[in-house]
Amino acid sequence: MAFKALFLAHAPDADFEKHKSIIDTGKYRLLTFVVKTQDEAIKVSKNIYEKEKIDAIILCPGFTHSDVSEIFQALEGKVSVNVARGDGPSSRISHAVIQKEYFNK
Repeated sequence: MAFKALFLAHAPDADFEKHKSIIDTGKYRLLTFVVKTQDEAIKVSKNIYEKEKIDAIILCPGFTHSDVSEIFQALEGKVSVNVARGDGPSSRISHAVIQKEYFNK
């Protein structure tokens, strides 16, 4: 039985039905989706849990503490919800790129 994880990331131009992938090694199954909103993140999380019985959700650093809580609550505490965060310098580097790409166009 494989460990199953869902990775969610945000992008302002995302279409979660289109921007997705699966990596399956046999022992590890990683499903990735890029979502536009928190509502989409909850919808995808619930749907994938029902279909795949995932063990964990990994969120990109753009998710807030309250977003994490909402997802955890939506799944009734049945799934580990984690956030991929870097150290201070790493966060500043990625933040600068996100600001440029998402908001300065």
